[in-house]
Amino acid sequence: MRPLDGMTVVSFEHAIAAPFCTRQLADLGARVIKIERPKVGDFARGYDERVNGLSSHFAWTNRSKESLTLDVKHPEASTILERLLDKADVLVQNLAPGAAERLGLSYETQSKVRPRLIVCDISGYGNDGPYRDKKAYDLLIQAEAGFLSITGTAEQPSKAGCSIADISAGMYAYTNILAALLQRNKTNQGAHIDISMLESMTEWMTYPLYYAYEGAAPPPRAGAAHATIFPYGPFKAGDGKTVILGLQNEREWEVFCRVVLEKPEMASDPHFASNSLRTKNRESLTTLIHHVFAALTAEAIVERLDRAQIANARMNDMHDLWQHPQLKARGRWTEVSSPVGTIPALYPPGMPGAFEPRMDGVPALGQHSQAILGELGYAPSEIDALAEAGAI
Repeated sequence: MRPLDGMTVVSFEHAIAAPFCTRQLADLGARVIKIERPKVGDFARGYDERVNGLSSHFAWTNRSKESLTLDVKHPEASTILERLLDKADVLVQNLAPGAAERLGLSYETQSKVRPRLIVCDISGYGNDGPYRDKKAYDLLIQAEAGFLSITGTAEQPSKAGCSIADISAGMYAYTNILAALLQRNKTNQGAHIDISMLESMTEWMTYPLYYAYEGAAPPPRAGAAHATIFPYGPFKAGDGKTVILGLQNEREWEVFCRVVLEKPEMASDPHFASNSLRTKNRESLTTLIHHVFAALTAEAIVERLDRAQIANARMNDMHDLWQHPQLKARGRWTEVSSPVGTIPALYPPGMPGAFEPRMDGVPALGQHSQAILGELGYAPSEIDALAEAGAI
């Protein structure tokens, strides 16, 4: 038994935030029915063709789901949706602002006839406020939430290399849905969950917010280095490779000077005697560190860092990550089916040993339409007619 076996999730989803949320629910055993536009589908299907012709984003966020194509403007669509929602425990949507209300999918409407239904709305800015109707994409939310202002180099801001605003919203939607399911067990009542990408990212930005409390200077953009802890970031070795290292306290600073730099006297240098001073004087300290590292290979530096028990890492690229020995040793990879054949897939992080996560295939567009409509009571001839009319 998986925790969400027997639960049904109906999702009007596209892009990343909602699909990422519902994939987590599917991992735990929920049946996720993904509603897509006929012929077109979730537009994330067309982002790229990097996975043997399949979109990399779509392969990542849509395994273990069933795809039902449905033209919501067709006269029969409302009947299909009513029958679907009668079987649903959770409704998730990240449609354009106002679209869910027009389709009768708001919590206010649904709770009157399905009081146990949990409705989760995911949007850029939330269901009210002056930004309610403003379009929101991942990069735009990174900008609005101040993330760009603290990320990048001193000269140039940079966005995160993955969709962190979407991911944060998707994960808060996921955890709130789990909490609502637990609460429903106590009250027998559903819930309305209003997830804002801006609020999700602002939560993740709370450390720099507090750092800039009451008008104080915010953390400066520091590239791959830490803005307020030093030394913490990338350093070049003599063989041209890059080593990432991080110090957290004064004890580690003393060991770093003695074991790694082999300059124990630096530990008491008044220019570097605290983290604040090392951060203030990072340019001169960087020069001193690079002077030592220039005579060493990356492998030799890592050996010294490990001996000193100083945290360190390689700067891997995606090809390195595919082959990461730790992921391989822990058996974190499996394979799932897809419209383009079998593809590798990463097991969900942190799954309890009491059950196996659901790792079913990535669906083709409309792959499950006939089967789902059959479950809802439609005869084969009726399904064929709906397909002929372009309703599915």
